[in-house]
Amino acid sequence: MDYLYVLAGLIGLFFGGEALVRGSVGIARRMSIPPLLIGLTVVGFGTSTPELLVSVDAALRGVPDIALGNIVGSNIANILLIAALSALVWPIRVMGATLRRDTAVMIAATLCLIPVFALGQITRLSGAALFAALVAYLVWAYLKPGDAEPEGDDVTPPASTLVSVAWVIGGLVALMFGARFLVDGAVSIARGYGISEAFIGLTIVAVGTSLPELATSLIAAFRRQSEIAIGNIIGSNIFNVFGILGVTALIAPIPVASRFLTFDLPVMIAVSLILTALLMTRPVIGRGVGVAMLAGYIAYVWGAQG
Repeated sequence: MDYLYVLAGLIGLFFGGEALVRGSVGIARRMSIPPLLIGLTVVGFGTSTPELLVSVDAALRGVPDIALGNIVGSNIANILLIAALSALVWPIRVMGATLRRDTAVMIAATLCLIPVFALGQITRLSGAALFAALVAYLVWAYLKPGDAEPEGDDVTPPASTLVSVAWVIGGLVALMFGARFLVDGAVSIARGYGISEAFIGLTIVAVGTSLPELATSLIAAFRRQSEIAIGNIIGSNIFNVFGILGVTALIAPIPVASRFLTFDLPVMIAVSLILTALLMTRPVIGRGVGVAMLAGYIAYVWGAQG
């Protein structure tokens, strides 16, 4: 039954990603909104719904390592795994003031976790501060949507804005249920082999809840929509820290195991800085860089076992 859950989850994530990209691109074109902004909000935040559900559920069940590992591990996987695979499918070509702003916010969100983790517990006050930062970012993004323009024109938008919205909603629902089935099955299988909760959270659960981002970014890459692919990754990383961690801590304070401060957070900071440097200094993130990032993710998973 666990393996059937995994299969059902993968199917839901694939079709959900397809629907979400198609609907969001349609909305972007009809409302003259830059696809990068759509990726940062509707797509990036929408595909983070599984992380929110899993982290809140884990915190309430008294398994904080899974709740926190899910968020940190998802951010690492978004960069080293999803951005890498997207670059392998189609080289990432995105530049502009909007990207500089949002990568800066991603770095700021990541660095905010240093004092938060150092306290040994993410309190409700810390959660409220993180969530307030998310609200401020959304207001900023709305008032200054940026200057990115569509790159490709090979996506046939739905017939109307209403149909586009229906595609987005349907995609989000499919992603949410698909991720839930996948994580439930994977966690059950992993626990049968006696793997620690922190490792499960950082790898299996994190990758499982990041599969909506993976599906969405890969489909966008196949359609040569670099703005959607990279915007989805950056937006998800921002939302994971400010939104998911903030809301989860507001519901139930999260104890922070020492390994998160000494090993996993430094890795998360390093890969965030590397992605930002690549986006700011290179016209294209190509397949060679993608292979190197995948190798980095394999090395991280190997090191996370300790």
